[in-house]
Amino acid sequence: MKTRILSILLFASGCFCSHAAPETEFIKVNVAPEHGDWLYKTGENVRFSVSVTRNSVPLENVKVRYEVAEEMMPSRIDGDAVLKDGAMTVDAGTMDSPGFLRCNVYAEYGGKEYSGVATAGFEPEKLQPTVQLPGDFTDFWEKAKAEAAKVDMDVRMELVPGRCTGKTDTYHVSLQSYKDGSRVCGMLCVPKAPGKYPAILKLPAAGVRPYSGDTGTADKGVIVFEIGAHGIPVNMPGTVYEDLRKGALWDYPVFNIDDRDRYYYKRMYLGCLRAVDFIYSLPQFDGERLATFGISQGGALSIMTTALDKRVKAAVAIHPALCDMEGYVHGRAGGWPHVFADKANRTPEKLSTARYYDIANFARFVNVPMFFSFGYNDNVCPATTVYSVYNTVKSPKTVFLAEETAHYIYPEQIAAAHKWIFDFFASHPLGN
Repeated sequence: MKTRILSILLFASGCFCSHAAPETEFIKVNVAPEHGDWLYKTGENVRFSVSVTRNSVPLENVKVRYEVAEEMMPSRIDGDAVLKDGAMTVDAGTMDSPGFLRCNVYAEYGGKEYSGVATAGFEPEKLQPTVQLPGDFTDFWEKAKAEAAKVDMDVRMELVPGRCTGKTDTYHVSLQSYKDGSRVCGMLCVPKAPGKYPAILKLPAAGVRPYSGDTGTADKGVIVFEIGAHGIPVNMPGTVYEDLRKGALWDYPVFNIDDRDRYYYKRMYLGCLRAVDFIYSLPQFDGERLATFGISQGGALSIMTTALDKRVKAAVAIHPALCDMEGYVHGRAGGWPHVFADKANRTPEKLSTARYYDIANFARFVNVPMFFSFGYNDNVCPATTVYSVYNTVKSPKTVFLAEETAHYIYPEQIAAAHKWIFDFFASHPLGN
């Protein structure tokens, strides 16, 4: 288990989050709880069925080892076995309080190790955040917003002909953000036909990367502004971002986390609000229908932006990060970037700062419809943390559960999210 947590921390500090579904391996380790919905009552025992298949046929006499643990916690049960009949069952016990119990299985075949995982949920609808809400949380952010509003936006737009389509114009955009010289950059896609359009603000997942613009969505009659995370142009050669990821921006999620006014995410959070200002300045925007959309870090930014800017009318968050980050302090999973998994980081200064940036605290102030999607096997944005935020949002909400997913996304999840946004736009015509 220690090795697994270390790999997560390295993964997070590398500033990279992958969202594509993994390629299917030749040998599959299949793990599943007995309940089809993967859900149990607290106190109810769970058994995980295990099989190892090749060409969908169970393999006999395969050696496996297994670990059972509460999500992101040390193993409570471990063992090994030989699958004489190609399958076995792991008795995993139960949980006495809401949360998730995970079974990891590793199989040896042909000199290579393969793995599979399944995670059972125990009354997750009852999970609540562990993070405290600072007494001056609202005042802190209102003051930050007021200071940022004094800064001139200084819009710079450049048409990118190679990214335009017959229906959409695409621009690289740079805006001045919360203080002089701090920028927000992104790709803007605007329908060419005269008219007023709804808009989507697409917010960045963790990492350092270029963007090309979402012309596919814009071609359907929607303004799309997709911003980067770091205030740098998003149309440079890919090697620039790789150098930054490995160099100056390595481990950025913990930069200045002991100072709430200098923490790296303050610039990023206020930059998202400046992006809303920009969308509202566009003559093609209909002035009413704005939705935010984000995955992982972007999911966190989607919730945060919606909470701090009431001009946002709907939001999508797919396996959001930065949720209930101090869960580790209370003996359960914490959210990415998992800074408090390391006890050395649990200083009063770092914990205090994180509370002003924890998405669980922003979720308390969301009052518009939301769409969520996530899975139970995610060890980057654990389901415990996401459910804690989902349960905190009291406005109308829709959830698409993809239980077996880890930190990746199936096409059906994206399709459902897009449909939800377009349905929202259609059901909210201008003036209503």
